[in-house]
Amino acid sequence: MIIARRWPLQFVEHNRLANGLTRTATVTVRGKSFDTPAFMPVGTAASVKALTFPHLLEMGAKICLANAYHLYLRPGTEIIKSLGGLHGFTNWPGAILTDSGGYQVFSMEGVRKITDDGVHFKSYLDGSPHYFDAEKVIDVQLALDPDIAMILDDCTPYPADQARAQKGVDLTVNWAKRAIEYFDSLGLYPETSPNLFGIVQGSVYPQLRRACAERLVELDFTGYAIGGLSVGEPKEDLWSMLEVTVPLLPDDRPRYLMGVGTPEDLVLAVARGVDMFDCVLPTRNGRNGTAFTSRGSITAKAGRYKASNEPLDPDCECFVCQSYSRAYLRHLLNLNHMTACTLISYHNMWFYLKLMESLRKAILENTFSEYMERFLSLYRSGDKSSADAKEDQ
Repeated sequence: MIIARRWPLQFVEHNRLANGLTRTATVTVRGKSFDTPAFMPVGTAASVKALTFPHLLEMGAKICLANAYHLYLRPGTEIIKSLGGLHGFTNWPGAILTDSGGYQVFSMEGVRKITDDGVHFKSYLDGSPHYFDAEKVIDVQLALDPDIAMILDDCTPYPADQARAQKGVDLTVNWAKRAIEYFDSLGLYPETSPNLFGIVQGSVYPQLRRACAERLVELDFTGYAIGGLSVGEPKEDLWSMLEVTVPLLPDDRPRYLMGVGTPEDLVLAVARGVDMFDCVLPTRNGRNGTAFTSRGSITAKAGRYKASNEPLDPDCECFVCQSYSRAYLRHLLNLNHMTACTLISYHNMWFYLKLMESLRKAILENTFSEYMERFLSLYRSGDKSSADAKEDQ
């Protein structure tokens, strides 16, 4: 059992494959445990769209993500703090990770200004001016009281030249140092304070990824995220940046790939040593009528399913696939019925969480390579989403 220097995060590894990277473990934060590889449902504004927290408990979710930027703007951190932090506010009993909001702030080209000290930005709600720096983001997240908190980073856009990417690395590392120093200065009781994760940036430049990872590891964070990927770069760059970065991160800390991705992406990233993931695709695509299945994704509104008695995924054991036909779900989608959003989102989230369970089992049993080959072969063979989208709906 490894206990990090500043915070009592426990990372207990159960098995590691011969490649030295792919592993399964249990992470415990403030008395709440989850197994890795882990997928975190995204509850940006303290709610996972189209689903409820009891839904997530039914599926076996143990950790969820919320976004500090959105909650800071609405309803405000003081309200959430007064109601017992995010756990009290949401009544979610599992672990919570809060993203710092760096991605949201830096994606608002035209309404934000980045300086060496921090970033000035305008609210997307009413245009009011606001300011985030390394220290304020810590204060915001302390009020929210998650189990894991992310530092403020510069999420470098793609494409970016090397000079811009270098600037992003320098900002991220400098803010990380300030975040650590400020957090330590508060004298918080370790057993009840959040665990801080650093974020590796560097765009698609291997030397910058290496330098950023090495500089952040020196700061001794409890865990490490890999950010600034899945922002438009080719897939081969995503994989090559993981292959550069992951081996540089401490073996005894969680590795978190931010904002990724499709089921195929998750499997390939686990093979490269990633432990934690988040992505909006299960619910965003579910609300738009796209379902992830063992044979690829399908557009449930497609005309070919008008009279289909087939479930979304014949291999899935969730109640949606056990109870409803594609014809019925297509009918609800054509009515713009909110029930369709819930049912397809439920199935998608179930699919993602059960995929993680299967990956953990395969790693424990040393059958990961065979499982990955079978999964990808089946998943890639039956993707009908493109054909579905062309049909008369």
